[in-house]
Amino acid sequence: MSGTTRRYLRPAAALAAAAALTLTGCTADSSSSDGQTGFISGKGGLDTAPAASRQEAPAISGTTLRGDKQALADYRGKVVVLNVWGSWCNPCRAEAKGLQEVWTKLKTQGQDIQFLGINTRDPDANNAIRFEDSFGIDYPSLYDPDGTQILKFPKGSLNPQSIPSTIVVDRQGRLAARAMRPLSAEDLESLIAPVLAESK
Repeated sequence: MSGTTRRYLRPAAALAAAAALTLTGCTADSSSSDGQTGFISGKGGLDTAPAASRQEAPAISGTTLRGDKQALADYRGKVVVLNVWGSWCNPCRAEAKGLQEVWTKLKTQGQDIQFLGINTRDPDANNAIRFEDSFGIDYPSLYDPDGTQILKFPKGSLNPQSIPSTIVVDRQGRLAARAMRPLSAEDLESLIAPVLAESK
């Protein structure tokens, strides 16, 4: 196998995984038989994990759309809301305003929480930046065009299986809740509230 061939194998695998996410869209079934265990499947693609059975979140990190370095580990001790999105994704547009609304509300309240986006399958970061500007998004998003960060989530965990997906990480850096559909502001707050209410 040539060096050139080896160099392109990993990106190709990542693109295939990201493409698979797109195909599942918002219709992914939270009770799918992919070996996922240790969490409670709720209605409408909403899942939660009891504290005793939560898995560690992967080491998500990279460069944001604005050129800054960010890592999920930077926010250990806070509840983190991860949102997987793309500027090309109509359901992502539908939920963007609500995400920003909830982020602004909780930040203003002084809650120990951080929102972090993972932008995927946008070959041109400028498209994603225009999306953020259009919806007034002011929390950071990692630029992950080939799905490398998404592939870090272990199978059998509360991993993203559709675009958009929203994942809540608890203060200990564990996967606590997941939504595999676009969320209203009310649904998002309902997903976050129990994790925020947990003792520090």
